[in-house]
Amino acid sequence: MNTTTNQTLSVMNRHLHAFMTNQGAAAIADDYDEHAVLHAPDRVYRGVDEIRRFFEAFLGNLPERALEIFRMRTQEAHGEVGYIVWSVGELIPLGTDTFLVKDGKIVQQTYAAYVGAQ
Repeated sequence: MNTTTNQTLSVMNRHLHAFMTNQGAAAIADDYDEHAVLHAPDRVYRGVDEIRRFFEAFLGNLPERALEIFRMRTQEAHGEVGYIVWSVGELIPLGTDTFLVKDGKIVQQTYAAYVGAQ
């Protein structure tokens, strides 16, 4: 594995750790470049402030026990590109993110999730 791939994995792991240990939106947003762009199904979030607000809403809308039943199905990186597939039980049976990491920060991300019947 090359240095760039290792750096991408390191950023992804730090990002996921902040999420999984419930460190909050500010800690999650620390992984992003100040000019980062997050492509989500509802809109495009530009810059760390908008991305932090996205995560505040995302975390605020997670059902109780979501972190307990979160499962990583795929996590890989190739150079500057990282990819994960995850689920939160039947609540979110399929979620996926793609990351572009440069200089230790996420500069681009795509996110999509299928939310099951509530």
